[in-house]
Amino acid sequence: MSYGYQLSPTVVPYDAFDPRADAEALRKAMKGFGTDEKTIINVLANRNNLQRQEIASQFKTLYGKDLIKDLKSELSGNFENLIVAMMTPLPQYYAKELHDAMSGIGTDECVLIEVLCTMSNHEIRVIKQAYESIYGRSLEDDLMDDTSGSFKRLMVSLCCANRDESFNIDPAAAAQDARELLQAGELRFGTDESTFNAILVQRNAAQLKQIFYEYENITGHGIEEAIENEFSGDIKKGLLAIVKCVKNRPGFFAEQLYKSMKGFGTDDRRLIRLVVTRSEVDMGEIKESFQQQYGQSLENFISDDCSGHYKKCLLALVS
Repeated sequence: MSYGYQLSPTVVPYDAFDPRADAEALRKAMKGFGTDEKTIINVLANRNNLQRQEIASQFKTLYGKDLIKDLKSELSGNFENLIVAMMTPLPQYYAKELHDAMSGIGTDECVLIEVLCTMSNHEIRVIKQAYESIYGRSLEDDLMDDTSGSFKRLMVSLCCANRDESFNIDPAAAAQDARELLQAGELRFGTDESTFNAILVQRNAAQLKQIFYEYENITGHGIEEAIENEFSGDIKKGLLAIVKCVKNRPGFFAEQLYKSMKGFGTDDRRLIRLVVTRSEVDMGEIKESFQQQYGQSLENFISDDCSGHYKKCLLALVS
């Protein structure tokens, strides 16, 4: 979905890029006794994902070794997890996160929502291809097996990647959709989830904004309030994520980052995923939203919450 705001990534392609020199620097950082983590951070946190892939290819050419395997053998803990995430091509990384969210006991619905409710059609299609080539199963089949009820229908609909991605706004159609949402929810006993599903999955972002505006005009309150009252559990979280992304996409991701660090213990896997994937897209806007929403900079939050080389690398990615 295109959301009509300026993107400012914090990780951009490195201008004086020399994959061979980078491969040599990494080899030197890992050779011999002890590891030079500072060099590893300096090189990898200042290159974008495609450049990191080129470094890995050059590393294999020069030394006949797999760079990720070498890094894994030298590093440990969250720092290792962060570096491996940075080195993984993005479609494969998303595919792995989705797969791990569904395998084992219970499902991590937050991951499914964070990925499928926020991606463009093209991104979802690329992730689906990566998923099938890694796991030999379609993402849709695994979603069908692993989720249930109206949340399952929402996930499968999003997985189809058929959202209108034009910028066309039709006020009359928006008013009609707003009335349909009202009749499917607040004006009836029990909720007709399928109407919410059909409208929120198919309409373009600009049209959805207009629909939400019309809804508020008719009812005097936001669509969020209706979803809060009419839905519960994962389907509620999924629909609210779509609404938040349409209204304030950086704000949605700022909230996810905040949730990954606040309270008792840090959800490092979530923190790593958000920092690695958003740093090349819109981390600049997310940091501004974070400051506005929580009165503290994202960098300060990370500094208070993380430590060591892990902290240094995260800060390098968001700065």
